[in-house]
Amino acid sequence: MTREEKATVIEDLTAQLAENTNIYLADISGLDAVDTSNLRRACFKANIKLAVVKNTLLAKAMEASDKEFGELPEVLKGNTSLMLSETGNAPAKLIKNFRKKSDRPVLKGAFIEEAIYVGDENLEALVNIKSKEEVIGDIIGLLQSPAKNVISGLKSGGGKLAGILKTLSEKE
Repeated sequence: MTREEKATVIEDLTAQLAENTNIYLADISGLDAVDTSNLRRACFKANIKLAVVKNTLLAKAMEASDKEFGELPEVLKGNTSLMLSETGNAPAKLIKNFRKKSDRPVLKGAFIEEAIYVGDENLEALVNIKSKEEVIGDIIGLLQSPAKNVISGLKSGGGKLAGILKTLSEKE
């Protein structure tokens, strides 16, 4: 690879890192051709971009990026695959589901909305991260709950009041 080609690859990687807020680094070495194809297909279906990258080029792209990747450049050893997603927990869920069949892929690290996770032991925590849409849904549900209670209280209270008035009028 010539110096110009490397510079182009670094620019492309830097642009991808800038555009995405959910970045996963995984090791997919050891997967045979069938499993690799199945992983790529699963990534495509889950709207996750998967690319095998050279560690040195990715490290230079991380340096050139405006984001602070902390300890992530230190995990760039051996085979590294870059997984980019719009949803923070989608790649973690995909990795967990895929590992039911084999011990790969292994999570090296992740950059989720400016939070950094290093190591495969963080996979379960990443699976449990809620997406932006899920958090908004939870908030809306919480906001609607008090209003529903007030409305149901008013409806039942009005019925009780009408019942009391009717009973009083019948007694007279």
